[in-house]
Amino acid sequence: MADKQDKNSNTVSRRSLLKGLATTPIMGVLTFDFYRKRASAKAKNEAIRAELGLQEKAPTINIQTGKNSSSDVIRVGLIGTGSRSKGGHLRSLCLVMPEWIKQRSKNPNDRNLQSFYNSEDLNIQITGICDVFDLHAEQAMNIITNSVTPWGETERPYTTKRYRTYQEMLESKDIDAVIIATPDFHHAQMTIDAVEAGKHVYCEKSLTRVEDEVYRVYNTVKNSNVVFQLGHQNRQNESFKKAKELVAKGVLGKVTLVETTTNRNTTGGAWVRHLDGNGNPKPGSLETIDWQQWLGSRPQVPFSIDRYYNWTKWFDYATGLTGQLFSHEYDAVNQVLGMGIPKSVVASGGIYFHKDNREIPDIFHIVAEYPDNDLTLLYSASLASSNSRGRRFLGHDATMDLGGTLSIAIDHNSTQYEKKLDDGLLKSDEPLYKFPEMSDNIDAVSSASEKYFTQRGLVYTEKNGKAVDVTHLHFKEWLEAIRGNGETSCNIDIAFEENVTCQMANKSYLEKRRVEWDPVKRRIV
Repeated sequence: MADKQDKNSNTVSRRSLLKGLATTPIMGVLTFDFYRKRASAKAKNEAIRAELGLQEKAPTINIQTGKNSSSDVIRVGLIGTGSRSKGGHLRSLCLVMPEWIKQRSKNPNDRNLQSFYNSEDLNIQITGICDVFDLHAEQAMNIITNSVTPWGETERPYTTKRYRTYQEMLESKDIDAVIIATPDFHHAQMTIDAVEAGKHVYCEKSLTRVEDEVYRVYNTVKNSNVVFQLGHQNRQNESFKKAKELVAKGVLGKVTLVETTTNRNTTGGAWVRHLDGNGNPKPGSLETIDWQQWLGSRPQVPFSIDRYYNWTKWFDYATGLTGQLFSHEYDAVNQVLGMGIPKSVVASGGIYFHKDNREIPDIFHIVAEYPDNDLTLLYSASLASSNSRGRRFLGHDATMDLGGTLSIAIDHNSTQYEKKLDDGLLKSDEPLYKFPEMSDNIDAVSSASEKYFTQRGLVYTEKNGKAVDVTHLHFKEWLEAIRGNGETSCNIDIAFEENVTCQMANKSYLEKRRVEWDPVKRRIV
């Protein structure tokens, strides 16, 4: 009996150990000998994680599936109904075709289908659409009219009008807010015009094509009462919220280098999208596309199906890798570290693989320096390799890989964790922490592009084991801000930082020189 009592008295339960550590400072008074002798291996690991503040969940996202009770209906107009709008926005706004559900239902682990059913009613009416291509407008109208919602509705209690020009839409009293998803070179002027018309704006990146547009858009929005949201939807991803929390707690130690990358190796990923699967040109002609309206203020050139679908290849219409892909990577890092506009940027690269008629490089690199933050941001992109290199925050004590999920690995020369490593309580070859615990099921996605965007945290996030569409959450945040409930996380100030940084990279590449940001004159020099 005595032996049994002694055994019980020497046994430390997992609960009591964690409870004791909850009030113990990091590297505190509990000795390593205590861990070694009185705790199981699993309890030791969990206790150390608790001591480091790694047991806490990410800031929660409130999910209310099904109909909600918001009393303010917001009437939304869609400007641009191409692939991003039809394939992403409408689903994120809770409208899909029955055929989409049928197809997705073949895979019981399909996260896109799960996230659709985990959406809530945003209480909007899509009262207008505008597109220069008749086919895209007709397809969008068909989805709006004949789609189903997560809660089974099959009829819209409103009518949707097609507008031939976006200016006509902005004049309408039936539109409260617009979602802009046109080619990039239209974004700045459309945003300015929408704000001046008193419409709230959700705009996809890239917001600007050239530097002057950055200041024009910023000043217009700042001097208005409209609610603005830039389309960096991974700001709704719980992994990014958790990453920010862990960096602030010092879990990584001093972070002096961030490496972030883009790797794509498909024709579509390299913006060659004018041919179908059989190599034939996709639909589109002067009879079905308003070419003059599509060109807008850009140089007048003959109609080209290549330019229409692949506009990202030319500087007349875009900044290529900078605005399309680096913008996402910059914002991913900026939301975690809050480093803002760099002191200097150097960009380099070239057209090394896709020897077509493009002007924009397919290999691209950016070095952004933040001397006041003791930080360098490195970006490297290839459109000729799909070997994922990820997004890494390198700290003195640990490195964090961040995407749809995050993981932390201890540096074997860490100062903060040196004693625990020496005592065998932590191992540098094993992850210190992963979040979330539930797998992101990359294998369940159906295409290379879907897999890529899922890995980058741009498709869905995990909340209490449930997949939730991050674009849906980004829309919700914008709509609630319009109703007076909170603010947008990607507002015009954040957009300004992102756009200035992208323009610095573009300017450096085109002028083949190092550029700097003058914070007094607020200009790139």
